[in-house]
Order: sequence, then structure tokens, then C-alpha cells
Amino acid sequence: MDPAKIREKIGRFRILIIGRANAGKTTILQRVCNTRENPEIYNGAGKKIDVTVLRASTERGEHDIENEMVFRNNPGFVFHDSRGFEAGGESEFEKVKTFIANRSKKTKIRDQLHAIWYCIPMDEESRFFTQGEVKFFSQCDTGNIPVIVLFTKFDALYDIAYGQLKSKGASMEEAEELAPKHAEESFAVGAQLTFLYHSKDIRHPPKCHVCLPNMDKDDAGCESLMERTAGTLDNEALQQLFVSTQQTNLELCMKYAVEKTLSEFFVSTETTSDEGREIAIGRLGRWFPHLWVR
Repeated sequence: MDPAKIREKIGRFRILIIGRANAGKTTILQRVCNTRENPEIYNGAGKKIDVTVLRASTERGEHDIENEMVFRNNPGFVFHDSRGFEAGGESEFEKVKTFIANRSKKTKIRDQLHAIWYCIPMDEESRFFTQGEVKFFSQCDTGNIPVIVLFTKFDALYDIAYGQLKSKGASMEEAEELAPKHAEESFAVGAQLTFLYHSKDIRHPPKCHVCLPNMDKDDAGCESLMERTAGTLDNEALQQLFVSTQQTNLELCMKYAVEKTLSEFFVSTETTSDEGREIAIGRLGRWFPHLWVR
């Protein structure tokens, strides 16, 4: 299917991002959209909300999950924000459940939710899951909407890994170099993931997770988030829309362009003609709508 026609039919890729304040949500969305600007906010009717009005509402503790966040640098994504359940307690949890349920009932795919990113910051000592997080994964059935857990501020675990390596006799230089890998390996077999994917208390585990360290640095990337999200999408049209919309992982565009386009032509006699090759090149190019070739 032509990604350009998919974009015309569906419009934008819609994501709900969940997480408490200071979980790194805004920074991640800026990285995804390759910008440092703040998003523009629109209400459910598509009307832009004045920043001063929005700030006043936030100061009063008001928050509308129906509001849409759009970054001018990549308007192909539309984001909805939930503050996390510790901020609003039971009320916020019910709002999120209702929002997910209502979006799932939308008849047009452009109005449905396409993915959920749940941000869990790792910068708290001995960080485990909060009651609100456990409640979400035990009680909130998202149906066909994939949930990806984003372990943000993952570099906070590097200090712990550094200390462990030092205690085992590693030099300062060795411990500093090996700390990131050691932290990732320890986390992969640790209690958090075991609980998240295998606990009987978790009735609705996420599709997958991704660890995001140092997202505040200038050279930070979110390639792994893009790849994991694309891999969770069962709907081929949505998968094509997501891959061709994101602009941070060129390799991902190339991967899907080859797998979904060239594989069809390698088994076809169309590739033996000049016309066939031009068709193949054209279809490959549709996976890269944000690139211009002179």
C-alpha cells in the first residue's frame, strides 16, 4: 500500500504518552520530532489554545487529555498527554481508561489511538513500580493499541553499575566504560522486568519496552524507540504511516522499504524492464517523504 495514500486517508499518527511530571516526556517528544521547540496545543475541536490560557489552567491543576500536542517540525505526529496517576489519583486513572475506550470506539482510524508510550523514570533510588503503574497494567485493557514502556533517565542506573564494577576490582576507567552495558544487562534480568512481564498481578503487560538514557544531551537519539514502536504495530497501514512519518531513524525507513517493497519486485518479472525499475524506485521513495532529492 502506498504510504502517501495512507497518510492522505489516515492523516497523522496518534500517540498517548503517560507519565508523571519530570518523567522526561517533553524531551522525548522533542527528540522524536527532531526539534527543541515546545509543541502547539489544540483542543478537541482543532482550535489552537493560547499558551497563557493553558498555563493558567495548568496552575489551577486542570488538565485535558483530549488536547492535542503537535510539533511544527513534524506535524505528522499528534500526541495526547496524561500526567500519570499519582498526580490525579483515581480520577486521572478513570480519565485515561475512558479516553482509551472512547478512542477505540471511533469508526475512523484517523481518530483512533495508534500507540501508547508509558514513561517510567529511573532516577529514583531503588526504583520499582508505583501503585498507579501496577494498576494501569493490571486493570487497563488497551485492546489492539500497543503499549510500549519507556524507562526514561536510564543513565541514573549507570552510577549504581559503576559502583558494582568498582567493588569487583575494576579501575575507574574500566568501570566508567563498562557501566552502561553492565546496567543494561543487570536490568534485563532484574526484578522490574520479571515483574512487568511475568507477574500474575500484571494482566495486561506491555508489548515491549525501551531504555532511554541521556535524552537531555545534544546528541541523544530515539532510534530504538522508533524501531520498537514500529515492530509492535500489527496493522500494516499504521506501520507504514509510522515509519514514513518519523524522521529520526533513516535506517528504519530503509529496512521497511526493502522488506515491504523490493521483496515484491525481486520475485516479479517487472524488474527486468526499465519501466519496472522506475516503479520500484518510486515505491521505495514513498517511504522517505521527508527527504528531497535534487
